[in-house]
Amino acid sequence: MFSAVARIFRTPDLRRKIGFTLGIVALFRLGSFIPAPFVQFENVQACLAGNSTAGSLYDLVNLFSGGALLQLSIFALGIMPYITASIIVQLLRVVIPHFDTLYKEGQSGQAKLTQYTRYLTIALGVLQSTTLITVARSGALFPTGSVAECSDLIANDAWYAILLMVITMTAGTGVIMWMGELVTERGIGNGMSLLIFTSIAATFPTSLGVIATTKGIEIFILVLAIGVLIMVAVIFVEQSQRRIPVQYAKRMVGRRTYGGNNTYIPIKVNMAGVVPVIFASSLLYLPALIAQFNQPASGEAPAAWVSWISDTLTAGDHPLYMLTYFLLIVGFTYFYVAITFNPDEVADNMKKYGGFIPGIRAGRPTAEYLDYVLTRVTLPGSVYLGLVALIPLIALVLVGANQNFPFGGTSILIMVGVGLETVKQIDSQLQQRHYEGLLK
Repeated sequence: MFSAVARIFRTPDLRRKIGFTLGIVALFRLGSFIPAPFVQFENVQACLAGNSTAGSLYDLVNLFSGGALLQLSIFALGIMPYITASIIVQLLRVVIPHFDTLYKEGQSGQAKLTQYTRYLTIALGVLQSTTLITVARSGALFPTGSVAECSDLIANDAWYAILLMVITMTAGTGVIMWMGELVTERGIGNGMSLLIFTSIAATFPTSLGVIATTKGIEIFILVLAIGVLIMVAVIFVEQSQRRIPVQYAKRMVGRRTYGGNNTYIPIKVNMAGVVPVIFASSLLYLPALIAQFNQPASGEAPAAWVSWISDTLTAGDHPLYMLTYFLLIVGFTYFYVAITFNPDEVADNMKKYGGFIPGIRAGRPTAEYLDYVLTRVTLPGSVYLGLVALIPLIALVLVGANQNFPFGGTSILIMVGVGLETVKQIDSQLQQRHYEGLLK
């Protein structure tokens, strides 16, 4: 292992790529601490010190921004607008035939879809930055009962100051998107994924420190032990797949013989990744967001439906919230797998190139068999996603460490997935040059 790491730094090309990636990551983290124009930096720090957790409406975005959201920095929006834009463009393939045609055109079509994703990212950046500034001006960015400075976060309420803040935060999103593409092109791994990995990993020391300080060393050791077990289990499931054998018949093209080889179709247990968790979290935020904008005036009692939403769909430790969250994740897992893996298209491609599954006729029977396997493999994958996403909520009930519990939900899924993919890329680079990889 140590000799393999030494070979990484002895290889000039690989050393340059890793150094470039680390440099971009350092710049990304630096931008997370530079406040946007007209932000009262001292008041923001006082609010952060007086609140150990953020409101539930901002937890996901704050996680992906590495804590930059609540600091109102130039990179406050983080990578979230790009993630949302990518998911929207992917979903539009189902409803807009032109998008599906571009996807099937190959590299030129993919480049066009990437361009659409960039435009949509900037539009979402404008929308989200405007919303963030509006919430900060109203004093609702931090939970109720916080220090008095939390209602005075913006130094200038003039239209030009608000416009400059919106432009700055949107430009920050564009810079992050550019950084991610640079890492993908010149560095190691997928740039966007590595920036998300960096944002999440940056919150781990603070979260563990808060647990050690507030809950004691016993709970801290227990959290570390649970974290190791969860990480091992997640790695095991993420690497699990159902391999469907495929045989290709021999074909004569001129004087050459093609085909005749055996391969397989890998169907992962968790084919949807972390997208269903993001979908479910976003959908559960909507009732709380609607309730927040229907708060009564001071001295008046809130409406019955507002109180019900605040008591059930905002508190993470409520059984109804947990059940709804789990069922939404299971449903979105099936939905996302259905739009990303098309059994009919796979069966047609196999038939076109002379491939078949042993014991299954080509064409429609193959598509039905693939759909049968996919449906049954997705079930344990969706249950697994739901259980992993519930780990922070269960931690809230058991040890009272919901927002500070780092080993669960979206964070651990992304970190394990990105970590495995990056290690595989480094391993393949080493094998190209030394015939011996990082992992043995």
